[in-house]
Parts: sequence; C-alpha cells; structure tokens
Amino acid sequence: MYTQFFGLTKAPFSLTPDQDFLYLSEQHKAALSSLKYGILQPSGFTVLTGEIGCGKSTLLRNLINDIDSTCEVGVITNTHASFGNLLEWVLSAFNLKNEAGNEAERYQLFCGFIAKQKLKKRRAVLVIDEAQNMVISSLEELRLLSNLNDGQDTTLQIILCGQAELLEKLNDPGLTQFAQRIAIEYHLKPLNHEETAHYIAHRLKVAGAQSAIFSPQALLAIFQHSGGIPRIINNIADMALVFAFANNSKVEYETVIEVINQRKTGGIKRPSSLSESNVESISKNQGPLLTSQALVKRPKTELVSLSLITSYAGVQSISRIAANADS
Repeated sequence: MYTQFFGLTKAPFSLTPDQDFLYLSEQHKAALSSLKYGILQPSGFTVLTGEIGCGKSTLLRNLINDIDSTCEVGVITNTHASFGNLLEWVLSAFNLKNEAGNEAERYQLFCGFIAKQKLKKRRAVLVIDEAQNMVISSLEELRLLSNLNDGQDTTLQIILCGQAELLEKLNDPGLTQFAQRIAIEYHLKPLNHEETAHYIAHRLKVAGAQSAIFSPQALLAIFQHSGGIPRIINNIADMALVFAFANNSKVEYETVIEVINQRKTGGIKRPSSLSESNVESISKNQGPLLTSQALVKRPKTELVSLSLITSYAGVQSISRIAANADS
C-alpha cells in the first residue's frame, strides 16, 4: 500500500517472522552466541527467556538453520497440556513412528532412537518453544529424559524457550534437580531507545529505503509507547507508515501519536502506563532527566511537548541514527 510511495521494495514491519530482517542488538548477539555455545559444548539444558515479542522465536529459527548435520533436530511448539502427552510430542518432533500402546513402550522407542544417534556419533537436539506453558510434571519428565545421557557423552540436548513465567517455574522447589542441570541460560530484555532507532533503521534499509522516513521525535515516541518490544515496534511503525502515506508525508511525532490514539489493543503503552523508572532508563546519562510528571501529566494526544522532546539528549543520538540512514 505504502511501499511505492516511500521507495520500498517490501513492507518493512510485517508481524510475520522473516529472517531477512533479523536485527541483532548486542544482547541478541549475546543470546545467540550463548545458544550456539550450548550446542557446541554440548550442554544438557539450555534456557532462553524474555518478554512477549522480544525475538526469542526468531533467534531459535536462526539457531536451528545453523545447526550442522551432525545433529538431529526436533522442534515442539505446542506445549500446553491440553495438546497431549509430552513424550508423544517428542517422538513426533523427531519424526518417529509411534505405534506404542502405552507410555512405557513410547519411552523404550525414544531410548532406542537416542542409542542409535550415539552409535552414529550424532546428537539429538530437542527445541521446545513456548515452554512457559509446560506444567511442572512435564518439566520433570524432561529431566528424566535427560538421564539418557551417560557420564561421558551428551547425546540428548534440550533447549527451552519461553516467557518470564518459565523462570518462575524453574525456580520451583520441586524442580531443583532440573535447575541444577541448566548449563546455559539467557534472558532477553526489551530494546533501549537507541537500539529501537537502530532496529527501525535496519528494517527500513533491508526494505530498500534510501533516506530517513521517521523523524527523531517519531522514533523516540515509538520507543516510549512500545517499551522497546520489537513486535510492538513493528505494529506501531507499520501503521505509522500507513497514516503518513494517507497524509502524503513522512512519519512525524504527530503521526505516531495519531496511531497510538487509534489503537486499543496490541500491548501499546499509554501515557498513564509510562513509569518513572521507564523514563529514567531512557534518560540516564543522556542529559537532563525528563520526570515522570512531564511525561504522564499531559493530554492524551500529547505525551511530551515537542520543545521538550527536541531538547532531550536522547533525541540527539537518535537524530544521528536517522541521519545515517540517508547515507
């Protein structure tokens, strides 16, 4: 709809995962390196957690694409107890024909699979996404499966990926033995304001942008209302491009605020939900601190006055990022 108007080859902020748009902030690089290290080491259990929309599943896809041929990879994405027995899903993930009539037979089938991988000097890597939905008993069942590894070789590696609730479950006293077997863990946090600007600039560049489309004030407003969550950034930025196209303009601060006022869902942060700690996190070491009062006690359609936002040191750094998009 707006791609031709802005000189783009494709939509830059689609919510559908696309490896072409993969952006690795410093923490995303560290998380991916940790995951790869867990495969190479090899580690029995690796855990990746983070808030909804922070890019966990995207990193997993990147990892899976890079795993070498010495590994047999199985992926489980449906982890809710209502979707069935865990071991049945494990067998299905590794494309093992399941004709077993009971749990004991299924366990023996999987034991045979692991034994064959060991003889071939291969490893089985089980990747479980949305692991926060797993009940305690299923997590304990995973621990018992890991007992198939003997003291010399780690043939079965398990990677758990999930939201922060997964950490709460892993800290349950009933999973102490499980927690002690976790060799690698990493928790993804939201992007900061500069990373948000870099993220938007990166996706625009991949989509063919030849010049800056978002003003520095618009970038900062997107950060404030998205909380640095990539999925929400995409949501706001995409609609901002639609609104700007309709107005025959680039994306300005007012464009983003118009989008915010139109949206009622999607996890977008409203002025009243912007806490003082959030403001301090974007203002630390960036010049004079904008207080929560300055941010919150404003009319709904105006989060921060343009005079304040343009004098804010964070905008100056974002301005440099936006300017670099022109080069």
